[in-house]
Amino acid sequence: MTSKGHSIDDEAIATDAVDAGTLPADNSALQDENKALHDRLLRALAEAENVRRQADRSAMEARQYGISEFARELLVVVDNLQRTVEAAEKSSAASAENAALLEGVQATLRAFLQTLERFGVRPVEVQGKPFDPKFHEALAVIDDPARAPGTVMQVVEQGYTLRDRLLRPARVVVSRSPEKKPGTNRPIPARSQTTADSARYGTHEFDP
Repeated sequence: MTSKGHSIDDEAIATDAVDAGTLPADNSALQDENKALHDRLLRALAEAENVRRQADRSAMEARQYGISEFARELLVVVDNLQRTVEAAEKSSAASAENAALLEGVQATLRAFLQTLERFGVRPVEVQGKPFDPKFHEALAVIDDPARAPGTVMQVVEQGYTLRDRLLRPARVVVSRSPEKKPGTNRPIPARSQTTADSARYGTHEFDP
């Protein structure tokens, strides 16, 4: 009876026993699996960090540049106020009533510009500057021997930036060197190019 009991116990022990020869292989497999899980965890953490940073950038851009469309609409109002002031200043019909009206319009224009500046909207300085396709759009090119080629001669519509981005390009008239008649040193009479002739200056480097 005892012999039979021992035999059953021995068989159970033999069945549950682990072959010592398989231990290194099992340990290596566990290490590989652990390394793979660790790599997957690192990739997941890196991806989560990238998503967080992208969300932060998007939120920052929304705060800084979210008013772009609204600011462009306000610029139309600023343009109209500036035209009104310029027309009133050129008018010869001066009176106390007109002077008071002009002063009110000027005050309104200053308030608009100060409000826009508080939100990062600032005018682009262009008069007398070299043409820059990043900030300028050429409406016409005029022969002018008195100015260096590619100089902004006239600002038709003021340009503005929103912080470090262009909000609206300045629409300008640009100078160029007068063409000379073949075989002579005399320049051809001054001429101006139309918007269609000079449209390329709006997107490319100025080429006098």
